[in-house]
Order: sequence, then structure tokens, then C-alpha cells
Amino acid sequence: MTEQDKLDFISSYISKLMRKNFGRGPQSCRATLSKKHLVVYIQGFITPMEQILIQQEQYKIVDYSRTIIINNLLNEIKAIVQVSLDVEVAEHYHDWNFPNNSGILIFVLEDVAGQNVETQIDIQKLELEIGRISLLVQKVPDEMQTYPISPTIFLVERKGIFIQIEKALIEKGFQQELKFTKDQLEKTYFHRDGRFEDIFNTPVKDIFLDWNFTDDKGLIIFTLENKSLGK
Repeated sequence: MTEQDKLDFISSYISKLMRKNFGRGPQSCRATLSKKHLVVYIQGFITPMEQILIQQEQYKIVDYSRTIIINNLLNEIKAIVQVSLDVEVAEHYHDWNFPNNSGILIFVLEDVAGQNVETQIDIQKLELEIGRISLLVQKVPDEMQTYPISPTIFLVERKGIFIQIEKALIEKGFQQELKFTKDQLEKTYFHRDGRFEDIFNTPVKDIFLDWNFTDDKGLIIFTLENKSLGK
């Protein structure tokens, strides 16, 4: 199998697994591999029950229920990724953008499994802007590393990001509440105050966030409009 065949298989498997467990599958599910990261971008995936809750602005209920199911599926998805790519998965993350009806699954691999992606984006300028927005919400990360996944997907890893009150909440077991609050707050600032369209020179379609509370780090995914396709 070629690399693309493997990615198509992973995408198809995830779509079928979600259909089996949620009662419907996504409109599109696309896996992209770059060096040590596998990113699965999902679009068109809100169930009728979730739609009713979203209309009533019950975002927390939708987020919690979906997180429970996705976390239950991640071990099976992780196994498929490992078998398909012949590499161990070190970490996995996920996030959802309900207003855009989109989501992301991120798998950090133990070893390099894909090709490096070249980019003309000013990485230093991007990281400075992320640092500026991060400071408005919490603090400037101690470290940042940017990974171009494709011409329209960029992953940024932030390390050393939690302030003392967040660390105390984590120690007290309030990870889920903290994650929901941080997700809403940071996305608001990144979308409203960020100058990312100028940096990427194209509109930003989605911004996704997830965290590893144990290791004090988090990932940001930017998905961009595909100018060549006009969408």
C-alpha cells in the first residue's frame, strides 16, 4: 500500500467507527501525515440530538458527551493508526468546533512516518502572534514549535503554558471543567484578536485546541481556506 492508500484506509475506518457509535458518520474525514504527526480533519458531523442541544446553547453537555464517546474510541483508532503506519502513537488529542461543524483528531507518533512539509510562512511571526494572544489569556509559553502538516494545516505545540491557578485546578481534578473553559476563552481571543490571516495570507477556516495537563503543554491546529479550490 502507498502512503496515501494507508491514509485513505485510516480515514474510512474512522468514518465507519463514528457512524457505528454515533448513529451517523461525518460528511468528510481526511487524514494527513507529516513526519511525526497524523492529523484527521473531520467535517459535517453533528448528530440530530446534538443539533437540538446546540440550538439551546447547551454546548457543555454536547462537549462532555462527545468527549466521553471519542475517548472510548481513541484506543481503537490508535491501534489502527499504529498497524497501518507501523509506528507507535505517543499521544493523541482531539477538539471540535460546533459552529463550523468540524473537528480534529491529532496523533503524535513515536518515530518519523511521513515526509517533511516545506512552507513559506514566517514561523517566527506566527509564534510571536501566538505568544501575544496567549499572554492575554494566561502567559507566554516557555517553548513553542511549529509543524506544517500540509499547505492548509499548521500545528503549533506550546510548552509551559499553565498559570498557578490552573495547576491547582488540575491537581484538584477539575481537568474537564478547565478544558471546556479554556477552549471557549482561548478560541474567542485567537479568532477575535489574532492577526493570523495576515501571517498565512489566506483566511483561517478553523482553530482547534487541546492540552496535555500532565505535561503542561498544548497543541493548536490552524486549518486554512484552500485558495486553489476557492474554499
